[in-house]
Amino acid sequence: MTSTVEAGRLEVAALRKQFPLLQQLSHGKRLIYLDSAASSQRPRAVLDAMDHYYETTHANVHRGVYAIAEEATRQFEMARRATGRFINAPRPDVEIVFTKNATEALNLVAHSYGRHLLPKGKAILLTELEHHANIVPWLMLAAESGAELRYIPVGEDYRLDLSELDRLIDGVGLVGVSCMSNVLGTVIDLGPVVEAAHAVGAVVVADGSQLVPQRGVDVSALGVDFLAFTGHKMLGPTGIGVLWGREDLLERMPPFLGGGEMIRDVRLDGFVPNDLPWKFEAGTPPIAEAIGLHAAIGFLESVGMEKIAAHEIGLTARAIELLTDRHGDDLQIFGPTDDLTARGGVLSFGFRDLHAHDLAQVLDAEGICIRAGHHCAKPLMRRLGVTATARASFYVYNGEDDIAALSDALDVAAAFFG
Repeated sequence: MTSTVEAGRLEVAALRKQFPLLQQLSHGKRLIYLDSAASSQRPRAVLDAMDHYYETTHANVHRGVYAIAEEATRQFEMARRATGRFINAPRPDVEIVFTKNATEALNLVAHSYGRHLLPKGKAILLTELEHHANIVPWLMLAAESGAELRYIPVGEDYRLDLSELDRLIDGVGLVGVSCMSNVLGTVIDLGPVVEAAHAVGAVVVADGSQLVPQRGVDVSALGVDFLAFTGHKMLGPTGIGVLWGREDLLERMPPFLGGGEMIRDVRLDGFVPNDLPWKFEAGTPPIAEAIGLHAAIGFLESVGMEKIAAHEIGLTARAIELLTDRHGDDLQIFGPTDDLTARGGVLSFGFRDLHAHDLAQVLDAEGICIRAGHHCAKPLMRRLGVTATARASFYVYNGEDDIAALSDALDVAAAFFG
């Protein structure tokens, strides 16, 4: 792969050329993709890796003894080990469970740990800024078990308000917390939450969907007990998610889904589950998708996660600076603006009194793709006092030219709506 880094910064023009979709036009203009928080684009290396697998290797894994089946199994398990190393999992071979997305990974924990191992009478503590994927499974569990749900509030500074943490954590058996808000961009300081949770014997389930693609994540340093993330937000394909869990917890948890692959033995009166991690991977797994994820991880590592993090911080700072200077009172930014090292490349905003969907349609005519809506975070929208926001989110293929184009398009929207 050609070098994508120059003088400590990302050479965006060279990177962008490696993404086929970004070479096309939209409404006759250069396509500017600012929705990576929802789903990132895929580089040629990922597309080629998946095509090569289908063209040369495809067979079901863990079952056949013929050559291409054994090679498919080898590549699939290599992807697991690479994924584990990417987040510094102590034992990648047994602690990395492949799911179809982060939502399924979180539901797996809610079902398998929450329904069977969460001590009776213990409360569940979440935060107001969670994605629905880290709220709804716990709402479902609470409806069945009667467990009390509590929430850490979001403060006026768009960070978690931990002033009442000692009270909120009392009697809690599980904490669900995002590593980074998909709306506010806030990177959560997990240290105090993890420390408080473990002090009362609670496990911590972290949603890393936004953080893992942007920062070098070390699960051992985070101190959490479970971490969920997804391939399609980190240059990989859809249909592949990841659950990392502490080996001792995964060992105690019963299977989530039943069927082939997750069993060691089946009799008419019962079954014996398979070893980790396969007892949580019922049926034919996402083989090509895992191989694509492996290629995506290789691409990210070749660029460098430290450089990606610096790029995200710098680009977000430039966006806030330029949009604020040019659009002033017309613009309302949701998320921290004082310490940009504590936020990722997600910028939610309101523009004039325009509905976010109307704004997004005008920007689309300018070739710019942003997200508009509640971003699967309705409780947070209510906390912010809005029904929707516009959201621009940045990644390795975005540069300052994209920020300038976004700002110009806001002028077009202002003129269009008068």
